[in-house]
Amino acid sequence: MQKINDIKEKLAALEEWDAWMEELAKDERKSVQVLLKTWQRKKEAKLKLMQNHGAKLNFDESFKPHPEALVAGIDEAGRGPLAGPVVTAAVILPEDCTALVGLDDSKKLSKAKRNHFAEIIKEIAVSYAVHSQSPEAIDRLNIYQATKESMTAAARSLTPQPHIILADAMKLNTIQPCESIIKGDAKSLAIAAASILAKTGRDAIMDQYAKDYPEYGFEHHAGYGTKEHLAALAEYGATPIHRKTFEPIKSMLL
Repeated sequence: MQKINDIKEKLAALEEWDAWMEELAKDERKSVQVLLKTWQRKKEAKLKLMQNHGAKLNFDESFKPHPEALVAGIDEAGRGPLAGPVVTAAVILPEDCTALVGLDDSKKLSKAKRNHFAEIIKEIAVSYAVHSQSPEAIDRLNIYQATKESMTAAARSLTPQPHIILADAMKLNTIQPCESIIKGDAKSLAIAAASILAKTGRDAIMDQYAKDYPEYGFEHHAGYGTKEHLAALAEYGATPIHRKTFEPIKSMLL
């Protein structure tokens, strides 16, 4: 009879079902059954990740005008906060995106996983660009227009230029055809990659602002209108990085 630790080590090294595992299914020891079920759950989770990855790749492929065409994904982070910039990113991914299995909408991933994927994206991307639109520009243009201009600037910064652009819920005035994809970061691998770079890029900016304005707690809420943030606004007032056309800042400045 195999020892529990030996079984555990063997299962950890296996990616696919093996004939010897049939014996485990008949093993009456509870600990063995727990190990087997754990392996099966991990296997199912990995299969689901692979299927999700494949679906995102196929989605992007479906927009290519020809097999060698380059597809750019574009997304933003920070349209809703009361403070800080809106940050956009554009990404062209390579043919082989195996390293990005598990990549998803940035909001569904932990900070550690976002940072992990951001490094991989920057390493393997055919091209990527990150653009930041200041609070002053947001107040001057309005948040929609500021985001649109930022996305367009990110797209124009790509080298080489893509043949088609997939933007998350935004129609851009670009030379290339641009498709507005609702919930694009859940459907497109390129848009999901862009969402990661936009989110991690903005978080880094807000972490720096947290040092400049420590009483506001920007490192916790990234400028969104949380209870903590609103309390700080009530006590200390608005900073230069607050959006003056957003409530409650707008009313505070009257």
